[in-house]
Amino acid sequence: MSLNYIGSKATLIPFIRETIYKTVGPDLSQKVFADLFAGTGIVARSFNDECKRVIANDTEYYSYVLLKHYLYRYIRDDLYQEFIDYLNNVDTTNYPNGFIFTHYCTGGGWGRNYFTNQNGLKIDAIRMRLNRMKNSDEPYYYYAGLASLLEAADKVANTASTYVSHLKHIKKTAQKPIWLETLKVSGKTVNQVYNKDANSLVQNIEGDILYLDPPYNTRQYGAYYHVLETIARYDDFIPKGVTGQRNYYRSKYCEKKDAEQALDALLNNARFKYIFLSYNNEGIIPIDTIRKILSKYGKYDVVSTPHKRFKQDATRVKRPDNTLEYIHILEKN
Repeated sequence: MSLNYIGSKATLIPFIRETIYKTVGPDLSQKVFADLFAGTGIVARSFNDECKRVIANDTEYYSYVLLKHYLYRYIRDDLYQEFIDYLNNVDTTNYPNGFIFTHYCTGGGWGRNYFTNQNGLKIDAIRMRLNRMKNSDEPYYYYAGLASLLEAADKVANTASTYVSHLKHIKKTAQKPIWLETLKVSGKTVNQVYNKDANSLVQNIEGDILYLDPPYNTRQYGAYYHVLETIARYDDFIPKGVTGQRNYYRSKYCEKKDAEQALDALLNNARFKYIFLSYNNEGIIPIDTIRKILSKYGKYDVVSTPHKRFKQDATRVKRPDNTLEYIHILEKN
């Protein structure tokens, strides 16, 4: 996984797995595992091989695309490589002045500097070619190609780490030509992938293990990764302001006035025996409040570990390098 993603649990996977094993037991072969704030799918993917079924969800469409690729079904390696080779060689002259080039490259005239002109043209060419496949007889190739494009575009994006702003001058990594690669696929056709609000979805699913990793603070993912969302959706809208923002989904978990109530409602509706909530010591819901909310619904426990701060945050003045990451554990009545 190449995305430098806010809140990524990549380095915490051993801690998460150990916590779940100690609570549920080491044999998960007959368990249904759900991740309702899945992001890039790093946690859901880590349990794919050992669980009966995985349910993954995220409100961001670029996340949904990645989840569809990584979790939903298998694809033959030779056909996948052949398809990616084809996309890498799409002729950009057949797709001039596309949406990304026009609005997110300097050549478009808006002063936005997210990609070089050539990379913007290539993203548009590949994206328009993929659009032809979306409603075809083999739509999985659409998600496979789009997932590869999203990760490749992120590698050459001219940003510090997120898309909340772009750099004034093109950095070295952004000068490289965009190049798609095949991404590992280990999904199963029994898995389920959704692009819905977690509080709505939880009312319509059930299983054994529910992992929750909601936003901890006021940063809305829709704002921080809006360019990836635009590449994924490739819809027609008028980008706003210096950064070319789009209208985006606003999570209640990013609002102090709504977060506690949203968490309580989700837990109340959850039809899962074991619930694991990741949250850190700087989250907008106080730790004691989380304890009170979860304790209403069954047996409660909590474990913690130090966790390195997200790269962009660590550069801020007078902020420690590490946060304390909690996993709140609920065995629901």
